[in-house]
Amino acid sequence: MMLDYLLRLIPLLLLVCGLAVLALWLYRRMQPGMMGFGQRERAIRVIDAQPIGPLSRLAVVEFAGKRYLLAVSRGRVDKIAETDAPTFVVPDGE
Repeated sequence: MMLDYLLRLIPLLLLVCGLAVLALWLYRRMQPGMMGFGQRERAIRVIDAQPIGPLSRLAVVEFAGKRYLLAVSRGRVDKIAETDAPTFVVPDGE
C-alpha cells in the first residue's frame, strides 16, 4: 500500500518541479525587450555608481539629455550637480 502511494507520488512531484522550472524559464524569457523585438528604449540610464560608505553611494544618471550626480543613501536621494549629457560624434574614416 505504501509502495503504491510512493509510485504515484514521485512522478507527480517530478511533474510539479518541472512545471515550476518551466514557469521560471518562461518568466525570464518574456521580460520586456527579450521577445526578439530588441532592447526597449529606456528613459533613465545609470551611467556610473560609486560607493562612498556602507549605505551610501554617488550615482550619475542620464535623463532627458541631462546628467545628474546624485547622492543616494538609505531612504534619501539628493541632487548634487546637473549638466548636459555629452554628445559623441563619430569621426570620418580619414
